[in-house]
Amino acid sequence: MTAEPSLFKLWVISTRPKTLFAALSPVLMGGSMAFAQKGFHAGYWLATLVIALLIQIGTNFCNDVFDQRQGADTPDRQGPLRGLHSGRISIRALSTATVACFVAVALISAVLIQRGGSPIIWLAVSSIFCAVFYTAGPYSLAYTGLADIFVLAYFGPIAVAGTYYLQLPETGWPPVEVFIAGLGPGLIATALLTVNNLRDVDEDKGNHKRTLAVRFGRTFSRTEYTVCMLGSLLVPGIAAGVAGRGWASCLVLILLVMVGPLILLVRKGNTGAELNPVLAKTGKCLFLYAILFSVTWPLGS
Repeated sequence: MTAEPSLFKLWVISTRPKTLFAALSPVLMGGSMAFAQKGFHAGYWLATLVIALLIQIGTNFCNDVFDQRQGADTPDRQGPLRGLHSGRISIRALSTATVACFVAVALISAVLIQRGGSPIIWLAVSSIFCAVFYTAGPYSLAYTGLADIFVLAYFGPIAVAGTYYLQLPETGWPPVEVFIAGLGPGLIATALLTVNNLRDVDEDKGNHKRTLAVRFGRTFSRTEYTVCMLGSLLVPGIAAGVAGRGWASCLVLILLVMVGPLILLVRKGNTGAELNPVLAKTGKCLFLYAILFSVTWPLGS
């Protein structure tokens, strides 16, 4: 008989730890690109990282709250255990934790605004707004199929460029290669969302959650996953070429040995809970991608 998880573990599970790679990875990459320009400041980088993690956790909490209120989380859900779904964490407690995350983001952002000015105000406000309306209401990002665009942008170019800018605000707008490099983690984060939606397509269809998998079908989602994963491997080479740097960052291509089997698993027709391991491995792939890029980009000077 499997022991019931403790309340503390349920709270940890509710943060969805495997999704936190999506928040961590672009901050790693943005910091590395600033370091290559002799502009790394550890304190501001750590503050950026904490904000990114809090926004991701707050989004995850908010997602559970509104999915529960809108009836999207049914007893037939294919995903892993959630604290709210278990009944041991109340919707009020999770709502309070969501607000606490976003209040903490606002307070820490006040420090970064003094460094980065008005662009950071826009970034902080828009991030919180999108985090709440990711699932809030019948016309939210997740329920209309717009979530993929949000994930690509905010977990990709916006997060990488925002991190870079906070390290080197005196240089103004980040160079184009920073935005290009941001497409890498953004594409893999989108692939994560795609697998999640492919897994839940039948449940989402019944709950009127119009993800791209629901709108366009499983074949579309499998193709989307393939394009996102393979495309991400090409991004560092393009960014290096635009920046006129060496090709050390192309070392991320070794991840093809991990990406290839994942694509085959998705394309062979696995459904439902069978895709949970793919989801976990795609998250690990994102983290490894960020580490490889972050280590090799400064070596390409």
